[in-house]
This record gives sequence, structure tokens and C-alpha cells, in this order.
Amino acid sequence: MSARDLFDLQGRTALITGGSRGLGLQIAEALGEMGARLVLSARRADELEEATAHLAKLSVEASWVAADAAKENDIARLVDESLQRLGHVDILVNNAGATWGAPAEDHPLEAWDKVMNLNVRGVFLLTQAVGKRSMIPRRYGRVVTVASIAGLRGNPPGMMKTLAYNTSKGALVNFTRALAGEWGPYGITVNAIAPGFFPSKMTRGVIAQMGEENMAKAVPLQRLGDGEDLKGAALLFASRAGKHITGQILAVDGGAVAV
Repeated sequence: MSARDLFDLQGRTALITGGSRGLGLQIAEALGEMGARLVLSARRADELEEATAHLAKLSVEASWVAADAAKENDIARLVDESLQRLGHVDILVNNAGATWGAPAEDHPLEAWDKVMNLNVRGVFLLTQAVGKRSMIPRRYGRVVTVASIAGLRGNPPGMMKTLAYNTSKGALVNFTRALAGEWGPYGITVNAIAPGFFPSKMTRGVIAQMGEENMAKAVPLQRLGDGEDLKGAALLFASRAGKHITGQILAVDGGAVAV
């Protein structure tokens, strides 16, 4: 098989949460351009419509389901509709997430619950349902979860105060490792991407406060992530090229966690 064929996703299907913008849309572009049929999910229908229209211009076949990935009923409906449209789900991209900034000693409980319910509980429920109803019966699957370098380290003094977010992303790191061990015998790979700072709706406040140039200076490659930097990692984990890779966390951060 040629190296090009290893990354080909013709005939594959993918469900991508948080797929209407930012990192999720970037991943959708990558998988779709390599031939996968997509279902995107996010809370806002208008943003999903814009995303699928954007993908259509790239000749990517995609539909959407508006759902809140923190709500059990919405997750069940999302899985039902995705299976109806796609027939099965080969690739699940867990990208939807939330953050909250507050000092640990004053962190609101409702904010903690909001972050943990979406970032951890929602990922568990959706992955469990897709695995049980599609991947395990077919003895094939690729689970790709978007964690964060925030799950690999703490925050330096004077920077962000995001205890719940860091905790949730750390949970996803071991969720990935543990699930890889359990589902490997079914032919399912489970991996995570840990992005560093990428300009997005979630990070724009921090970038505005710290300054993009100042943040880039702390990274060995002297830059933040851009609109292309997650595509290669996502394709590796989603395709035949990654068939012997599971339980791994790949930092895509310009070397930030290496120093």
C-alpha cells in the first residue's frame, strides 16, 4: 500500500463534536478532504449551517446535528441521527469542550460542573454509545479525543487560573489510555491530540490579555498554532496510517511541554 493510500478515508464515516468552528472544523476539513463522510455537531444551528456550507465548497460531504454534548438526551439523539445518516461511525472525534477562568479558592461549583459535564462526562457517554452501537459490533473504530497540554501540566504562576479545565483535560488523557487497553481487542484505536495555544473563541481572551507575541516567545518554535496544524495529527489517528498506534497523547504545541 502506498503512503498516500494509508491516509485515504474514502468509504469511511466520521462524527465530529464541536465541529462548527475552530479546531473541530479544521479536523473536519482534513478528514473530509481525504474522503470521509461527516456529521458535525455543536449547539448552534447557524454555525453548523455555515460550517457545512464551507465544507461543501471544498467538495466535502457533511451534514449536521445541533446538540448539547453535555446533555444525556442530546447525546442519545446525536448518536441515533448520526447512525441513521451514516449507517455506522468509523471515526469519532471528541472535540466539544468548555473552559472557565477563576482562582481555585473561588472557583464556582456550577462552573466546575459545567466544565466537567461537557469535557469528561459528555465524552464518556458519547464514546460509550458509539462504541457499543457501531464500533464494537463491526470490530473497527478510531476514537480521536482533543485533550490539551493543560492536561499534561499545570499553569505557570501569573498565567491562567483554569483548574476545572486542566483537571478535565487530564482526565481525558487517562480516559484515552484506559479505553485503548479495553477496546484494543475489538480493533478500535483510541488516541488523543493535546493542542497548545491556537487562536480560537475559547482562547481569544487569554491571548488578548497575554499578547500573542509574548505567548509565542515561550514556545520553542516561537509561534502559536494555526488553521492547518492539527490536520496531520488527526489524519494519522483516523486513518490506516495509525492502525498500530493506540493509547497515545500527541502534543501539537510547538514544543511548549518539552521545555
